[in-house]
Amino acid sequence: MTLYKGAIEAGGTKFNCAIMSEQREIIAQTRIPTTSPEETIGKVIAFYHENADRNLKVSSVGLACFGPLDLNLNSDQYGSITQTPKPNWSNVPIRNMLMNSLSVPVFIETDVNAAALAEYKWGNAQTAEVCVYVTIGTGLGGGLVIDGRPIHGLVHPEMGHMLVNIPDNTHGCCPFHDNCAEGLASGTAMRHIWKQTAEDFDENHPAWELESEVLAKFCHNLMMILSPNKIILGGGVMGQSLLIEMVRTKLENSLAGYISFPKGVKISDVIVETGLGELSGLYGAFALTAQED
Repeated sequence: MTLYKGAIEAGGTKFNCAIMSEQREIIAQTRIPTTSPEETIGKVIAFYHENADRNLKVSSVGLACFGPLDLNLNSDQYGSITQTPKPNWSNVPIRNMLMNSLSVPVFIETDVNAAALAEYKWGNAQTAEVCVYVTIGTGLGGGLVIDGRPIHGLVHPEMGHMLVNIPDNTHGCCPFHDNCAEGLASGTAMRHIWKQTAEDFDENHPAWELESEVLAKFCHNLMMILSPNKIILGGGVMGQSLLIEMVRTKLENSLAGYISFPKGVKISDVIVETGLGELSGLYGAFALTAQED
């Protein structure tokens, strides 16, 4: 019997689940709304059980998950979601729940670290020594891959909670920090600030000025701290085509010529869109299963 790989992109809005071949071909797929942990994870488990009955059994699962996560291998809570802004999802042992029910290895990583790994392997960050993947959607997060390896550290990068200066009388929606990037520039934040969703803004809406200002400051700090070869901007909010050029222009102004780029490298070579589109997260989850081999 052919064995396949399971890939789960676990987000705050939906869980994207797939069964994939060794060649990254999607054999079966479903999207499950993120409701309560019990309901959502139960439906994920049911998807894999039902497909196993159809001879689409997976030998392992890669889980690219929203967080924060406990990724300390020596921790009793390894593979758990920790203190997350997502209501009812704090302290959920998501890896163990999946592993115990599916009886296969589950390899867990942050959603953004996994997406950065996928972009490094197959997307717009190939050959990049230092790659940052930023998703701007329901939340805002950043993953870091250096020389092909996702970076953790004390815990793992939580770039979305980087503090940025903001205009007076602008208040973010993060329950932990009033002026972090996620609380000011995520899709949730845009809805909080402007009382409508980003999809409803035309290109002249003042929301894009604030959005590009926050993202440019965010990228400025990344440039100064990490000196990345690539900063990939993905997620639903980046669907507004004018936004990436606004960010590039504001970033170039804020850098003020301080960084001397290598010959032939432009700001548009560093700040780029995702090369894998909506598949960055799912392919990132698939990439995690390589640890089984």
